[in-house]
Amino acid sequence: MYFIKKSIVIVVGSILVSLGINLFLAPYEVLDGSIIGLGLISNYIWGLQAGFIIILLSIPVFIIAWIYYRDYFFNSLHGLLVTSFFIDILEPFDTLVHINPIYSSILGGVLIGLGIGIMLRFKTSTGGTDLIAQFISDKVGINVGILIILIDSVVIIVGGLLLSYDTFFLSIITILVVGMTTSFFTKNIVQT
Repeated sequence: MYFIKKSIVIVVGSILVSLGINLFLAPYEVLDGSIIGLGLISNYIWGLQAGFIIILLSIPVFIIAWIYYRDYFFNSLHGLLVTSFFIDILEPFDTLVHINPIYSSILGGVLIGLGIGIMLRFKTSTGGTDLIAQFISDKVGINVGILIILIDSVVIIVGGLLLSYDTFFLSIITILVVGMTTSFFTKNIVQT
């Protein structure tokens, strides 16, 4: 029964993340942080499939997870693959919603943070820096959402330099909202 529940959580969380990206971030070239943000940068600049790039860039993180954190490897591999799949499959949705870019960044951040938070509550994630943040959180006890904000900031700065000031500004809003939403949904998880 737990396997079925966890599978549903992965699918629901992945769909929420991909809808946040495709409905609200992609229309304005807004970034999420982490490896997802790097996948989005490659999509915005070169037109590459973001989900595919996310999988490629996640390989080193998953090698480390395989060696040192085998549980995280197995728990996050499914989240990575399912989320990447939905990001690419739902890419055509990027033309459906037309609202103010700031509101779009906020709504995208809420959906992404909700998706990540739901998955983290069941000890799974999309991998990438979410997985790195979970590793660090387990070692030092800092909330996962706060760590995600710090790590994601680096991606946002790079994306802002490569894309535009608007991308940078809107992406800051997004990662703050993602971090706050993720923190809210993971605040009662006891770190061991």
